[in-house]
Amino acid sequence: MQKKLIKVDPSDNVAVALVDLKAGEVIPFEGQDVLVVSDTKMKHKIAMKDFEVGDKIYMYGVIVGKASQKIAKGDVIATTNVKHESAKVTGKTDSIGWEIPNVDKWKDKTFMGYQREDGQVGTENVWLFFPLVFCENRNIEILKDIFEKELMKPKENDYQLLLRSLVKSETGGHGNEAASNDADLFNNIEVKFITHQGGCGGIRQDAHSLAKLLAGYVNNPNVAGATVLSLGCQNLQISIFKEALEAINPNNQKPVLIYDQQSIGTIEAMLSSVVKDSFEAIKKANQIKRTPAPLSKLRIGLECGGSDGFSGISANPTLGVLSDKLVALGGTTILSEFPELCGVEQELVNRCIDDKDGQRFLELMKWYEKTVVDAGSGFDMNPSPGNIKDGLITDAMKSAGASKKGGTSPIVGVYDYGEYINEPGFTLLCTPGNDVECTTAMVGSGANMVLFTTGLGTPTGNPIAPVVKVSSNTQLAQKMSDIIDFNTGEIITGDKTIEQTADEMLEFIIKVASGEVKTKAAILNQNDFIPWKRGVSL
Repeated sequence: MQKKLIKVDPSDNVAVALVDLKAGEVIPFEGQDVLVVSDTKMKHKIAMKDFEVGDKIYMYGVIVGKASQKIAKGDVIATTNVKHESAKVTGKTDSIGWEIPNVDKWKDKTFMGYQREDGQVGTENVWLFFPLVFCENRNIEILKDIFEKELMKPKENDYQLLLRSLVKSETGGHGNEAASNDADLFNNIEVKFITHQGGCGGIRQDAHSLAKLLAGYVNNPNVAGATVLSLGCQNLQISIFKEALEAINPNNQKPVLIYDQQSIGTIEAMLSSVVKDSFEAIKKANQIKRTPAPLSKLRIGLECGGSDGFSGISANPTLGVLSDKLVALGGTTILSEFPELCGVEQELVNRCIDDKDGQRFLELMKWYEKTVVDAGSGFDMNPSPGNIKDGLITDAMKSAGASKKGGTSPIVGVYDYGEYINEPGFTLLCTPGNDVECTTAMVGSGANMVLFTTGLGTPTGNPIAPVVKVSSNTQLAQKMSDIIDFNTGEIITGDKTIEQTADEMLEFIIKVASGEVKTKAAILNQNDFIPWKRGVSL
């Protein structure tokens, strides 16, 4: 018989409904009978005591809100009777020990990855096209049309015919018929394209921030090389981009082809050179083969979006256990979404190995919150209508569940947006909570894969890194099977433990990293890319 209630932490004074509850129902729970006061949908919380106005609500062992009116024991916790509240943090108060998990069964495991000259290992092999400024978006779209469609079906276009003739010369074909996917010319590399709305206008800091992000994409181990288009007069000058790339990797040896339209002249002259040069570079990149690599070479971004009341007790804790295992193996995991760490700052500060990292984390959080408040909003506005409908009614409650993705391992570094992460271990990265902005940022900081939990469903993907969509409940996995890769819903029904599920997930992501399994986002060609323009974004 399935349990009807669960308390996440022994100190909590609310419990989560695992099934729909009816008013008048009496539920035996923790040695007492709980009378359900009002109808409560699954994923929502009910009071485990009588609350007076101003009393604090605890969940996950931390403050997640305060009562705005009297709440009877057994009544539902809702936006009508609870307001956002979180604990105040000024600095480190303790050093949290870590019980390193046993990873003997994983220490000799490998994945089949793409070895780069700088020691990084990719889970994909991508040639990337992108502009330094939005003025070049149209030319990127033209190139996308040329390169993608040539290997799929005929496209009567001068540049298409140019690429087709190059393809035919390599495969021994003849005539003007479109090349077949069976030609095996590009069987070991993907060609991806990025466009954006930045690079000029705004403030100069925006251009430098975008330069760092794009440089991070070039340096990401999943990228074999890149073709970059510049107009010439924009704020994000070629020199700024090159400086950003050198700052990340002074010894970068990846081919980066850069074209400046105002220097070259006509679009025809520029695109003809781009097609010829890029074709030759892509041919060489296609020669790179997958070889065995240790799991320590995995860099996993930990993300959640479209969260529900089950995310914090099934999908997110599973990622937390997996994160601890990967860190124990020498790998890297990245927790971001700073607006969704509100209320759990003390635990995270205490987990920082270096006190300077703890202080930097608090400074970034305070700066972020101030920018939001100055714009007339606040972290308390973070939960979306979907979050609230499915039981996440305050930002602190959402944050406490979201932070479970980070497990319990020590924090080895705290990074600001656009900074590249090279060190192994569990790290924090300052990003918005916005799904695509966050995923975009983690990949730009070096993640070669992203684990993305969701309770409501979201199609988010990335141009260069696999995004594994993890469902918090079985209903979602069945309803939106075209976007969900992995289901943790059996934790809710009691059929599997978090530990078992984490082991199964690790086996699954090894297959994804090895190219044996294609993510649903990749199948749907969901290539989302949105830079964060430093300002208000939750």
